[in-house]
Amino acid sequence: MSDGDRHAVTGAFGYSGRYIAQRLLDDDRDVITLTNSPARDHDFGDRIPAHPLCFDDPEALACSLEGVGVLYNTYWVRFNHKSFNHADAVRNTMILFDAAKRAGVRRVVHVSITNPSEDSPLEYFSGKARLERALRESGLSHAILRPTVLFGKEDILINNIAWALRRLPVFGVFGDGAYRLQPIHVDDLAALAVEHGAGQESVTINAIGPETFTYRELVKAVGVAIGRRRPIFGVPPGLGYLVGSVLGRLVGDVLITREEIRGLMADLLCVETPPTGPTRLTEWMSTCSGTLGRQYTSELARRRDRDTAYRSN
Repeated sequence: MSDGDRHAVTGAFGYSGRYIAQRLLDDDRDVITLTNSPARDHDFGDRIPAHPLCFDDPEALACSLEGVGVLYNTYWVRFNHKSFNHADAVRNTMILFDAAKRAGVRRVVHVSITNPSEDSPLEYFSGKARLERALRESGLSHAILRPTVLFGKEDILINNIAWALRRLPVFGVFGDGAYRLQPIHVDDLAALAVEHGAGQESVTINAIGPETFTYRELVKAVGVAIGRRRPIFGVPPGLGYLVGSVLGRLVGDVLITREEIRGLMADLLCVETPPTGPTRLTEWMSTCSGTLGRQYTSELARRRDRDTAYRSN
């Protein structure tokens, strides 16, 4: 077993992985990244060597993890697409876990989702549940973090709600909009990851912020923060998906999926546990209200362009 102090972060040049990597560097840790975007612009200079996430070569993947004590895994996909899908993400992550075990990694910090279930009809939640079980059965010491919605400078969801509020005269929510979310700041998630990377006990933790919103309240709060109070009304989920699809085509992205709507309306992004992140979304939005939603943030553009740094909102 490795007794090295090296830490490996998947996707350190991306979103949540970047914040984890920065916190590790701030603690004077030796950090490497496993990434599909080794040429992406970043601010780390030469402090983080990049290795490929070569799922098709498990031996090379294990070699990249030699000498690593803790692996922080943020790898996942948001939705099914012709270029990527949940089934592949599950299979690839299991390959990663196996490579970590063979390399002698002593602990894995894995980012999951609230309310995962292998019985869920939603692939996002069932896939995450399968990975949690695989990690538990691997025998690796681990911490499983279950966030709901992340927010931060490179955010997609909150930014794009603001983008829509800046451009549309009204805003529609799916159904009654009473389903809940508990957003956590991405750096609070990173702090939680690094804290539990230093532990030994295997734990599962809901990673949630201090504020709970209904979806309708969330949209209203974003509108207040950017000075764009719009009428908010409920629409049938099918109609909401259709409108989202049209807007998505206009911006060349997938704005929302049917599965995401079902997950929201099933109240899967809310849990009855104490908050684990201190940063309040409402206070954070007040600090960036002038830039939030000025530009649309595209999930697909980030996946197609593997060279450009993630833009801050």
